[in-house]
Amino acid sequence: MKKLFTVSLLLCSMSIVALTPKPNDGAAVEKVFINANIHVGNGEVLENAQFAIADGKIVRAGYYKAPSTGKEIDLKGAHIYPGFILPNTNLGLTEVDAVKATLDTSETGQMNPNIRSLTSYNTDSERIPTMRFNGILLAQTTPSGGLVSGTSSIVQLDAWNWEDAAIKADDAMHVNWPAEWANGFDWSTFTMQLKQDKKYQEKVNQIKSLFEDAQSSNSNSNLKLQAANAVLQGETKLYIHTNNPKAIIESINYFKSLGLNDLVLVTSQAAEKVLPFIKSSGVSVIVTDVHSLPDRQDASINAAFTLPAKLNQAGILTALAYPGSMSSRNLPFTAGTTVAYGNSPEQALSMISLNAAKILGIDENYGSLEIGKSATFFISEGDALDMRGNVIQEAYIDGREIELHTRQQELYERYKEKYQ
Repeated sequence: MKKLFTVSLLLCSMSIVALTPKPNDGAAVEKVFINANIHVGNGEVLENAQFAIADGKIVRAGYYKAPSTGKEIDLKGAHIYPGFILPNTNLGLTEVDAVKATLDTSETGQMNPNIRSLTSYNTDSERIPTMRFNGILLAQTTPSGGLVSGTSSIVQLDAWNWEDAAIKADDAMHVNWPAEWANGFDWSTFTMQLKQDKKYQEKVNQIKSLFEDAQSSNSNSNLKLQAANAVLQGETKLYIHTNNPKAIIESINYFKSLGLNDLVLVTSQAAEKVLPFIKSSGVSVIVTDVHSLPDRQDASINAAFTLPAKLNQAGILTALAYPGSMSSRNLPFTAGTTVAYGNSPEQALSMISLNAAKILGIDENYGSLEIGKSATFFISEGDALDMRGNVIQEAYIDGREIELHTRQQELYERYKEKYQ
């Protein structure tokens, strides 16, 4: 019995150490910052400016000749950024990739339009604090798997439960359009070979049947058709996931034929091959896998790195995502990579702030540091797109200061003291 009691205490102590910080559900603070370099998020930088928040909103961002109250906080040239936005992520839906019981990213079957990721979002995930520590304060938690995965939702990353976290529930439905031909690994030759999907047309027909049935049905009891009908009525956006040039053209043309014009394409290097078509179609693009090798033998080694800048130069509204959630805390550094390959620093910043907010439909309140918008921002000692400068001093969501010191920082300090 004594041994059992000791083990129980040990397990309890381990679970306490592993807990994420308690969310700050207090009132929004009122603060005035001076001598700040404000990165607005729309391409503008205000150097040595003033920034003030009250009632959860931004009330001052720029240059003002106001008498000092003695309560201003002098940032001495530190940088203020809008909270970064992580789209198309399984954050909060998965915890330990090697443990199946912690994975809640997909349902069985190919057609799941009625699945909602929001109700599965785990606000106690140990991955969430690592996002905040790099400036990621908002995320689009997204289901995956099958041909139609379900609906995503947009959450803020400091909440007690999914109800508190939700900023925009069921913002978009996600469709995984198949490719007729795709590269696959051939174990007989240990090389990548182009292979045909013999069930390609069957898969495409399943997707088309869902939306065509929803068009002709008035059923209030079929949840799948109701969810698809919400897309057709413009109540829910549609995201097309594919990284095949032919599939990009085919999928966009099909959904345009249904009268859907506000489409979002989630893709990677295949977009460059059909860039004029994407531009003419008017769709927005979320680029994944910026840190990846070329997908063709004859492609430039920099193909993935240069794609975001090429999309931006073509006038296509572009945002950046990061695959999975284990390493998606590196989203700002992915944006920083694009600076070395054609983007300006502020264009790269927009791709993880205002551009992302526009694509997600939350730019009225988030994505940039403009008067009247939500006070969701952070203060960094240096360039937040560079891991050497991304040293965050404070962070706020809707005017509430959030806790940045977590288990990861405790471990860093513990071993730094031992081995320095």
